[in-house]
Amino acid sequence: MAPGDDLPDFLTNTPLHPSFDKDILDAHLIYDYDAQDKDGNPEKWRYELWCFSDNRVVYAIHGGPMAGRINYQRATYQCIRPGELWQINWLEETGTIVSAVYDIKEKKMTTMIAFSEGHWKEAEKAHGNKRNKDDFERWRGLAQAGTQTSRFMLSEQADIVEIFKGKGSLEPISQDDAVL
Repeated sequence: MAPGDDLPDFLTNTPLHPSFDKDILDAHLIYDYDAQDKDGNPEKWRYELWCFSDNRVVYAIHGGPMAGRINYQRATYQCIRPGELWQINWLEETGTIVSAVYDIKEKKMTTMIAFSEGHWKEAEKAHGNKRNKDDFERWRGLAQAGTQTSRFMLSEQADIVEIFKGKGSLEPISQDDAVL
């Protein structure tokens, strides 16, 4: 079977840079976006990302419209500059696409998130934990709303407020746990 025959699929022809183990493997990042609530008042959207393995991430969202979401995904990593910049990409069951650049030196996370219509317009339905079957099935239903182009594109930059190694308060996964 050729790449892309069984979708969703992931392909990168760029080998994982040897600095992965030092730069990003097992890195746990807690970062805050400067944002606004629905009334335009300033607020912080806190995200937490654990670079679990060379093809998995685990995350939790603690602020903003997606607060209360606990998830893990199959991901691809690309080294932009060893010891400085890494790109992390994944596709969610909701149909949302995430691309994040981790700037090690500047302690910044720059992201582009293409929320599916269902995920963005019904954010509360995207809350929960992927390990809960009902939450997972509800999330998959969000991917059915709208079209491929009816997306909310969010490009933001966050300040990383904490960096450490290990799971922290996030629940570990297995390499065998189901992902897209």
